[in-house]
Amino acid sequence: MKQAITILLIFSVFITFAQNVTKDELTKETKPLNEKLATLQLENGKLKKEVNKLSSKLSDISRNVESLQQQTGANASAISQTRNGLDAKIQATSKSSEDKISALIQSLSKKSLYGIICMLLAVMISGIIYLLLSNRQKSDKSDVEAQISKTKTAIEEEQIQVNTKLAELYNGQMELLKVERTISSNVPKEPDHALALKVADEIVKIQMNLVHMDSKIRGHRQLTIAVSNVFDNFKANGYEIIDHLNKAFKEGMNMQVTMEPDQSLNEGEQIIRRIIKPEIHFNNKIIQHAQVIVAYGE
Repeated sequence: MKQAITILLIFSVFITFAQNVTKDELTKETKPLNEKLATLQLENGKLKKEVNKLSSKLSDISRNVESLQQQTGANASAISQTRNGLDAKIQATSKSSEDKISALIQSLSKKSLYGIICMLLAVMISGIIYLLLSNRQKSDKSDVEAQISKTKTAIEEEQIQVNTKLAELYNGQMELLKVERTISSNVPKEPDHALALKVADEIVKIQMNLVHMDSKIRGHRQLTIAVSNVFDNFKANGYEIIDHLNKAFKEGMNMQVTMEPDQSLNEGEQIIRRIIKPEIHFNNKIIQHAQVIVAYGE
């Protein structure tokens, strides 16, 4: 009996120890699992929240899509109505235009056509009159130009005649001067150059006018001969008139100069265009310096 009780006690202790050992081990084994389970529950909660948010967004998107579909349908309906209205207006406008054109064509009577024909004839007659007047004006202009040219030629011919008589007069004066000096050659005195200088100034002016005249004008040749005779008599009296007209001007020339621009000349080019007073020598000595106008290119 005692043995049975002892065995029973030992067995109870063993069972109690076995239970204690198993509980500790189980606690150790289940603790990580419990921690993982808690983590999974936490993550599952977060996922549920995100799923709820996504569901809410999907609901909003679905509502927006429905709204857009409704608005698109309304727009399509409005466009269709507008197109139908425009088609109707275009057809009405086209028909109205056709009716107006037809009415306008029908309103053109014979009187209207005659009026148009008369207007065209009036325009044609006005054009013909304009052409006739224009041609008449050109003819009158040509007549005026011819008259001016004729008058200019007559004036130049008269000027040539006057200048020829003057040149002959100057030539006679130079011959008389030669005779006087021949007679008084035995009396030593300084010659008086006043007459020679005056004649030289005038004959050079005549020479310049002669250069600018048409050589075909009546009397041109006779005046040229008269001027040449005066120059010959100048030489016979010991005088020499230096010809500077239309010659190149160079810096340092001993003369009084007035400069004038000339667009026809090249830049730097200088030409003596006019002689105010000629350069005159007597017995190879200068007794009068030239006064000239020089044209220069810019």
